[in-house]
Amino acid sequence: MQTDAILLSGPRQIARESVKMTAPADGDIVVETRFSGISTGTEKLFYSGEMPPFPGMGYPLVPGYEAMGEVVEAGQGSGFAVGDHVFVPGANCYDGAFGLFGAASAHLISAPSRVVRVDPAMQAQGALLALAATARHAVAGLDKKMPDLIVGHGTFGRLLARLTVAAGAPAPTVWERNPARHGVTDYPVIDPKDDTRRDYKCIYDASGDASLLNELITRIARGGEIVLAGFYTEPLSFAFPPAFMKEARLRIAAEWVRDDLIAVRNLIDTGALSLDGLITHERAASDAQDAYRTAFDDPSCLKMILNWSQAA
Repeated sequence: MQTDAILLSGPRQIARESVKMTAPADGDIVVETRFSGISTGTEKLFYSGEMPPFPGMGYPLVPGYEAMGEVVEAGQGSGFAVGDHVFVPGANCYDGAFGLFGAASAHLISAPSRVVRVDPAMQAQGALLALAATARHAVAGLDKKMPDLIVGHGTFGRLLARLTVAAGAPAPTVWERNPARHGVTDYPVIDPKDDTRRDYKCIYDASGDASLLNELITRIARGGEIVLAGFYTEPLSFAFPPAFMKEARLRIAAEWVRDDLIAVRNLIDTGALSLDGLITHERAASDAQDAYRTAFDDPSCLKMILNWSQAA
């Protein structure tokens, strides 16, 4: 079985190519991709060659972990039927290419336990489910505090803020240096230089900027928490005396689990969580080189979606 996929053959070497796929196992489903997303976090690091060593990585690589598509083959006992629309968080189904993420492909083969049904009316927004689930995983749980400050008003920062409001918690403040990313929101978005507060109980950093840690420590109340919700390529360090004086706590938010996917899908279906306004750019999958450059280099791009229906 062959399919067209986005292939990273090395740093900044990207093209749409034909790739051989492994045969589906018993019970697997085959999905024809409609839309896939480009991550400006981890995916950008693979594109630039800056990703630290990570299990399962290497080139050539099929990137992406956000895809929405239609089931075209359903194995017996899979629980899915041809015509179902599903979110697929990537796939490792390629012969001759790494599929550490593997969602940027015209066809995907997956175990049914990895996918969830979505409303076909979601269209391109269906590809945002993993990002929403990652944000939900960061804030949900009895041992977790809701943010009263979020650093970064990109797609992930916006989802953190929307989930906080949807949970009925007080609206958080969001730091964003780019005035074009402020906009009209249900919560205040300000430049950090205009913020004098130093008593935040819980700060979520969605920027991935390791250099901010010392500044954030000075902004928490005594016993406050900083949640590292980005992905950091540089070693993290901080001055001990300010952290000691504040009795600072640090927590790392990891990736989502299946329960998070189900939870955010249900929030979206009931209207409690909106994905509106998060997708700012869309390109045909055949325009992958331009799409990736725009996603990573254009500050006006919150989220780039590849449209596989227009890939010809």
